[in-house]
Amino acid sequence: MSRQIAVRLPDDIVDYLDLAVTEGRDSSRAAVITRALERERRREVALRDVRILSEKSTDVDDLDELARYGATLPTDVP
Repeated sequence: MSRQIAVRLPDDIVDYLDLAVTEGRDSSRAAVITRALERERRREVALRDVRILSEKSTDVDDLDELARYGATLPTDVP
């Protein structure tokens, strides 16, 4: 299921969307936006997981190093 929404975007962003479609990287403006939002959602979930792991108790396990590393990453990683 999908819903149609209306958004206002800056001209340069719309130009980027149109170029992506013209070059065949995506089939429509909506496809470009959907791909970007899905990537952002995955990034937020990954950051949440890193925060959870980094706040976990001091029990030593295989994920401790990953949690420490992830906690050092900036939250605006693309």
